[in-house]
Amino acid sequence: MTSPRGGQPTTSFDVPAAAYQRFMGRYSEPLAAQFVELLDLADGQSAIDIGAGPGAVTVPLVERLGVDAVVAIDPSTSFVTALRERIAGLDAREASAEALPFATDTFDLAVAQLVVQFMTDPVAGLTEMARVVTPGGVVAASVWDFAGGRSPLSVFWSSARSLDPGILDESSVPGARSGHLVELFRAAGLSDVRPGESTVSVSYADVDEWWSAFTPGVGPAGKYLERLDARSRLALREECASRFPVGPVTVEATAWTAVGTV
Repeated sequence: MTSPRGGQPTTSFDVPAAAYQRFMGRYSEPLAAQFVELLDLADGQSAIDIGAGPGAVTVPLVERLGVDAVVAIDPSTSFVTALRERIAGLDAREASAEALPFATDTFDLAVAQLVVQFMTDPVAGLTEMARVVTPGGVVAASVWDFAGGRSPLSVFWSSARSLDPGILDESSVPGARSGHLVELFRAAGLSDVRPGESTVSVSYADVDEWWSAFTPGVGPAGKYLERLDARSRLALREECASRFPVGPVTVEATAWTAVGTV
């Protein structure tokens, strides 16, 4: 099986927002509904959504706090454009978590759903999130349980490993194992860190619908698939299909969560 090797799993989110929605939005939006409930939001608070993507968390934040109280940032131009189109009047900017374009003590809370694992330096990114939050404010994040085999991509990666044991999957990314997200929060100076986990369930008409979400080349899994030759792609698809029942497919996915105080 011809596959990429060496270094870390390749990340690619330089794709249309619709491709990301097809790939991960079916999971990130129901996860966001649970994630936002952890924040104990109150009228008058302000929030920044880090790595907002097409707006899975931004939308419920705006619904609860109002558009003038929410800022969204993402390093992808296509995602920032999609955010502005989706939420009228939203302050959406192109920036990275490690270099936020805001003054210290600007927001009451900072959130990063499914983002910490993609930060160049997770501790630096979480520290920067804490910097822009007022003392006593909240920083919250979530990461899929890749290490425990409970992510939306676990069937894909376990199938790929069975065909090529030497590949690099996402099981070792920051925050992906039990307790690691909390460790990162504490290393960033956050206190009273509360760990947790949230689970969502997503249904597909069949394995073909599930597989089609990987083909646009989104994220490490999509990029891995994109770099395989045609024969290896077919072998991987058949291996994945063998792990699902014939007919409708349901995928259950769990994310680690952490909420800390500045």
